[in-house]
Amino acid sequence: MQNPATDDLPYSFAKLDDLMEKAGIDVLVATSKHNVQYLLGGYRFIFFSAMDAIGHSRYLPVVVYVKGAPDRTAYVANRMEGAEHAHRPFWTPHFMPGAWGSVDAMTKAADHIHTHAPNAVRIGIEPSFLPMDSARVLDAAFPNARLIDATGTLERLRAVKTPAERALMKRASEAISDAMQATIAASGEGSSKFDIIERLRREETARGLQFEYCLLTLGASHNRAASPQTWAKGEVLSIDSGGNLKGYIGDICRMGVLGEPDGELIDLLGEIEAVQQAAFAQVRAGTLGGDLIAAGVAELARQPHRAETDFFAHGMGVITHEVPFLMTNHPVAYDGIDADHPLESGMMLSVETTMLHPTRGFIKLEDTLAVTDTGYEIFGSKGRGWNCSAIG
Repeated sequence: MQNPATDDLPYSFAKLDDLMEKAGIDVLVATSKHNVQYLLGGYRFIFFSAMDAIGHSRYLPVVVYVKGAPDRTAYVANRMEGAEHAHRPFWTPHFMPGAWGSVDAMTKAADHIHTHAPNAVRIGIEPSFLPMDSARVLDAAFPNARLIDATGTLERLRAVKTPAERALMKRASEAISDAMQATIAASGEGSSKFDIIERLRREETARGLQFEYCLLTLGASHNRAASPQTWAKGEVLSIDSGGNLKGYIGDICRMGVLGEPDGELIDLLGEIEAVQQAAFAQVRAGTLGGDLIAAGVAELARQPHRAETDFFAHGMGVITHEVPFLMTNHPVAYDGIDADHPLESGMMLSVETTMLHPTRGFIKLEDTLAVTDTGYEIFGSKGRGWNCSAIG
């Protein structure tokens, strides 16, 4: 089933149905903002973009999808979202903007399931994004049903990005790259970490991004938190930032220096670049995900500063770590279940190499790559060398 209202969704109902069948799920109940956004085709209610709490409860958007029956899909929304629907109607055939909290939202979702999938005995949920009081509502409404973790089902649904999704991630990465260039150029001796982060926030926002974070180091320090520390002549700057464009992540890291890089700095960043390029060379559709990890690790083992350098890679898209999962607990706690599976064209990767040098500081490159049939496309590639800020 497709119609003009659903043609632009980043997934197909057939794929969702297949994933649900494999997971043993009759009805999907999505409650995380990122998956609700994805299932709705890119929508997120701006009123609760930064905080969920309201009154005694919280905002809980719910998408209910019945396997094999897209025409029964419901979106349970906050009451204020009726205005959003009037401006740009949601594709879901059932729109229910009557909730103010987590209990009434899930009560409405349960009523919808009783009406449109009365025989459902296996309900897919997102345990990490289902409040306890909402879970109790489901338990009470369906005492004979089994609640199944649908996290993996939704992760697999998002694994391969459409051209439109990749275009958003490219724009986000390029905007962050440009914002970093402008921020480094405008910062100088005496600029504090607070000053630099605030300037980057303004630069990213001016380019249409929702600023998410900036991890910044100056000089020999490895501490990436905001502080009054100031930039001094000859010191390095590491700037790592995530920005969001219509629900899709841009996340890169670049290096700056106040003045000109000396020979040691050029060599140190050269080590980082060698590891990155070794991993890049293994990226193409059909290559095992673990092959790019093995290539990066092998190249790192040949570098002089290998003992103080770390390499890893991960999938990204709607969130910062998603399919493909390539490494186990490195650094985020999950299993590298995709290391033995081939990369697919349209997957997105973040490749990172980080050196914690004892005297020169935190030296890192992080790059965003789109997997293609013949290799990869790197997004936001500007400034991958030393970015120099003028002294004085």
